[in-house]
Amino acid sequence: QVQLVESGGGLVQAGGSLRLSCAASGRTFSSYAMGWFRQAPGKEREFVAAISWSGLDTDYADAVKGRFTISRDNAKKTVYLEMNSLKPDDPSIYYCAARPAYGSSVYTRGETYGYWGQGTQVTVSS
Repeated sequence: QVQLVESGGGLVQAGGSLRLSCAASGRTFSSYAMGWFRQAPGKEREFVAAISWSGLDTDYADAVKGRFTISRDNAKKTVYLEMNSLKPDDPSIYYCAARPAYGSSVYTRGETYGYWGQGTQVTVSS
């Protein structure tokens, strides 16, 4: 079992940056692959970024590639999402998710994740 708590959301101007954090409970954080997803009002949840248990493998949605960076600190049981050059279409509720890892795989499909945080709101002003 793992519980996830996101933080770091807020209001930022277009072009600005935010760093989201997701703190996990439980003793086996390093055995979980992690992901970030987002959902805007009236839209379906979409994949943002994913990272393997070791942190050596990552994947990104095309919409955020080159602007967002996912990382993790297994000692702190925390995964991060560094968001730069934020755009007006980036605002959403951002969720982190966890699932048991198999090898160095990263997982981009939300339905494969079994644990979710409560989300943190990101708002971008123009």
